[in-house]
Amino acid sequence: MRRRTAAMFFCAVALVGAAAAASARPAERPAPAQPGERPAAAQPAPGFAPIRIETTHVALVFTVGADGSLYQSWLGPRLADTAEYAAGPAPRHEAFIGAGLSDLAEPAITVTHADGNPSLDLRYVRHEVTGNETVIYLKDSVYPFTVALHFKTFADQDVTETWTEIRHSEKKVVTIEEVASSVLHFDGPGYHLTEFHGGYASEMQMEESPLENGVRILDSKLGTRPDMYQAPFFMLSLDGPAREENGPVLAGTLAWTGNFRFLFDVDERHSLRVVSGINPYRSPVTLEPGRAFTTPPFIFTYTTNGKGQASRNLHHWAARYGIMDGDQPRLTPLNNWEATHTGFDEQKLVGLFDGAVRLGLDLFLLDDGWFGDKYPRDNDKAGLGDWMENPRKLPDGLGYLVREADKKGLRFGIWLEPEMVNPASELYHAHPDWILRLPNRPEQYQRNQLVLDLCNPAVQEYVYHVVHDLLQRDTGIAYIKWDCNRPMTDAWSPFLGEHQGSLYIDYTHGFYNVLARLRKEYPHLPMMLCAGGGGRTDYGALRYFTEFWPSDNTDALERVFIQWGYSCFFPAFSICAHVTSMGRESLKFRTDVAMMDKLGYDIQVDRLTPEELTFSANAVRTYRRLSPLIGWGDLYRLVSPYEEHRAALMYVDSTRTHAVVFAYTLQTRHQEFFYRVPLRGLDPSGRYRVKEINLAPGTHSVNPDDDKVFSGDFLMKAGLQLTPGRINPATSWVYDITTEND
Repeated sequence: MRRRTAAMFFCAVALVGAAAAASARPAERPAPAQPGERPAAAQPAPGFAPIRIETTHVALVFTVGADGSLYQSWLGPRLADTAEYAAGPAPRHEAFIGAGLSDLAEPAITVTHADGNPSLDLRYVRHEVTGNETVIYLKDSVYPFTVALHFKTFADQDVTETWTEIRHSEKKVVTIEEVASSVLHFDGPGYHLTEFHGGYASEMQMEESPLENGVRILDSKLGTRPDMYQAPFFMLSLDGPAREENGPVLAGTLAWTGNFRFLFDVDERHSLRVVSGINPYRSPVTLEPGRAFTTPPFIFTYTTNGKGQASRNLHHWAARYGIMDGDQPRLTPLNNWEATHTGFDEQKLVGLFDGAVRLGLDLFLLDDGWFGDKYPRDNDKAGLGDWMENPRKLPDGLGYLVREADKKGLRFGIWLEPEMVNPASELYHAHPDWILRLPNRPEQYQRNQLVLDLCNPAVQEYVYHVVHDLLQRDTGIAYIKWDCNRPMTDAWSPFLGEHQGSLYIDYTHGFYNVLARLRKEYPHLPMMLCAGGGGRTDYGALRYFTEFWPSDNTDALERVFIQWGYSCFFPAFSICAHVTSMGRESLKFRTDVAMMDKLGYDIQVDRLTPEELTFSANAVRTYRRLSPLIGWGDLYRLVSPYEEHRAALMYVDSTRTHAVVFAYTLQTRHQEFFYRVPLRGLDPSGRYRVKEINLAPGTHSVNPDDDKVFSGDFLMKAGLQLTPGRINPATSWVYDITTEND
């Protein structure tokens, strides 16, 4: 779905003159390529000014050929002299290829016309520039079929959103088998792809490999939890393995909470075509005359300064444009799950409020298990769909808990999973026609549940009212954790009947419809996006959510890797990281890992020793002081856990006067020695005091650099000893670095 934001950058593009308009008329194409060959390079149309789509440092340039086809002629650093975009070799990469003609590579769009013709011959018509958005219109040379390529630029962040809009005026429906949101072309000495994969409790594992001749696909077909195994992100290095702070890198992601596909096609000339969009798996679109189909945006940033700059670009874009209320502070919660699971009553919950107060937190989050009457939610086998309080657990209702939390100075939040249903529920028995399940097949359960049919407007209405009515009834609820624990398998929609092809697309649109309605009424209610851990992590949904739950695995050693992967695409304020009892690491290590992102707690506070409680309360105060820096500062990843037995990263504020460094040892070897680490992002002429913080009560720093003043030049060249003393596994340090007045 198209995302509307305020314009912030005017992209100056030369207007198209009469000669350009004439060149757009259908003309003879070059002779078809022989098997294994590309068409010959195109000659630009006489008098046509290239179409420039520019950010502060990057340009994407298109040229119209003499045959009327649109070609990508440049993607790279922005040139000072715009006339020189046309000085290179004649372009040979057609920008948006239709299937069925002479091009032999993966098409951008595949359609079947109303008369059965399965080809598309797109020629340039015109382009328009409005503020920071450029639209290029292409039309079939014979059929009344139009493709509009949209590009929205965010100049200061060097980020571009691109999507496709399709219309036709044929006499009957046209079937769109596949259509890309973006097609980008590259010519480089060697391509290396970084993908992010994993599974439940092992999300966002980074893996880099070269792209060789042929096709490589990253995709998902899971529907409601599309990120479960393959996350919808990639980084592409154009000159060998990607480096952190130098070298050309493109980072891309699809703003879509459904099935996605990224296709990388390296041809015989070592040119690379990257096709990004909705996965065409079981998703043909039947488009009526006069209607429009719009793809979700593909979001990308390009830089010559490595993976780190690509991440910083996306972080700054997300804070302003990509995430709900991205410029606002976040709440710091205590979740009850680890303390109670589903076995609680209202007095036990109220008793936990004191723990949140003792830690200095501002939110209590009630997790799963509070609902269901006839089918009480005492485990994961019953209750989903019946969103009323369990009278045996909560005889005074949620309103009582909200009021009791308010007395303690706490806000109150709640867990929901409104898209799902258990067979053991009143909803299941009342509305069997509201459930995705195959006819003539036995039901297949995952986590003892099924998926509701959000293709159905009646189900959308129901899900909307689950949340709306809860908020209306208990108006003090200040936070929602929205979960989604089951992928979409055995999927068949009773509502769609014989037209099942649009199920995966219609479901995602239905999900967005519900969220859009809720946001109109509750525009600033904080909500966590969750899907059994990191099953949903995308900028399509984060338009409506303030943060996300990256993984149910909260073991701090594992979280170093998981949160490291997410840092490539998301700012720290959006990545929820809770201190729990999972794993064998010390409380300090677990706390320091959680503090590198959005801190929260899911721990039995009454089991903490007095020393642990003091340390934790101090850590919360420290986090509150540092959270603007951690959440919105410039991230520099200093030492990767994929390259050493340690990890280190730092955040620097926009004035370069304040930084914080997190350092962790992992599974170290006997007598392993770690060298000093050069810092980044500081002012070379500045003077900085280094102070270790977040120490356990009664301990002091053993770092010889502690409480000393260094120049920024020294810290960025000679470095800082981040891991001093005897090196043990799962040890952590936090350093506060502030400017020192002479």
